[in-house]
Amino acid sequence: MKSEERMKKILLLPGDGIGPEVFGPVQGILEHLVKSGHALLEWEDGLIGGIATDRTGFPLPPETVEKADRCDAVLLGAVGGPKYDTLPYDKRPERALLGIREHLGAFANLRPARLFPELSGSSTLKPEVISDLDLMVVRELTGGIYFGKPRGIVTEEGIRRGINTETYTEPEIDRIMRVAFDLARKRRKKVTSVDKANVLESSVLWREVAESVHKKYPDVELSHMYVDNAAMQLVRNPKQFDVLVTGNLFGDILSDEAAQLTGSIGMLASASIGGKTGLYEPIHGSAPDIAGKDIANPLAMILSLALLFRYSLDREDLAGFLETSVRNVLKEGYRTTDIRGDGTKKIVGTREMGEKVFLELKKVLENK
Repeated sequence: MKSEERMKKILLLPGDGIGPEVFGPVQGILEHLVKSGHALLEWEDGLIGGIATDRTGFPLPPETVEKADRCDAVLLGAVGGPKYDTLPYDKRPERALLGIREHLGAFANLRPARLFPELSGSSTLKPEVISDLDLMVVRELTGGIYFGKPRGIVTEEGIRRGINTETYTEPEIDRIMRVAFDLARKRRKKVTSVDKANVLESSVLWREVAESVHKKYPDVELSHMYVDNAAMQLVRNPKQFDVLVTGNLFGDILSDEAAQLTGSIGMLASASIGGKTGLYEPIHGSAPDIAGKDIANPLAMILSLALLFRYSLDREDLAGFLETSVRNVLKEGYRTTDIRGDGTKKIVGTREMGEKVFLELKKVLENK
């Protein structure tokens, strides 16, 4: 623990489906870090998503928002499920995600796609295509088509029409570009801006602002790529990329595609930053079909906690310890069902995988 460290507070939002299951290991890790004197932390629980709707009538209750405002970081499990699909649009669990991101001002979603060498056999791509893969998708999170107005479903002359508006302002683009360039400076100094400027005016502005911001980062290489080509290149030659920066809709799709390169969507963590309080979550969904079966992969949740330590609590040491612990467990050959493949020693469940990482973390902390 750093001598100058002050008490930090985290809000834990397990959510729906497999959320509470993958949260189990996180709780144990936090308790151990505090008891062993490696971190000065406290936390409280909150409701979000379907379970919040069930108990309060709102997917994002005011109490949860108030708790988030009092915290340094928010850790989220997952939201949603089929039982909520018939609810009014504003009561659906997914609205809570958009709402809390917007409230926190978390406009930059960082989704690292790094392949642990031990999982090269778990990807559907050839090992030579994905070996040493390490890229970062930077997704603009609070603008674009998900928030643009007008929106809705209207009836005109007896015909229903769905409306969504793709819109970006220059300041919104400017700030996400700065995040991408700053990250690239700490990596391999390459930014690929993804748009659809041959069709969309919003993308024309996106590209113009990207070029303008690039002038302030002459040491970083900037290239542009249409989103359809980027989708193809991610599976054709993903190692050409360092940092990809794109809008809300394109980033949503491309980051999920990048997840599959790493062997499973159950391996990818994410960080949503930009405001006072960061939001951290695995990119997988609530997976209600496997909820309660002890087969969900908890590693993305644990790696999300690592990102929380890195970006919100300024504890690169703890982030590194967690990532090393995950890597060591994979080296030992333990796998959940979704990442089984070459090198698998034993298939384990959610609980046992979490315990393996926890025990490995204790070893890492003792030997540091």
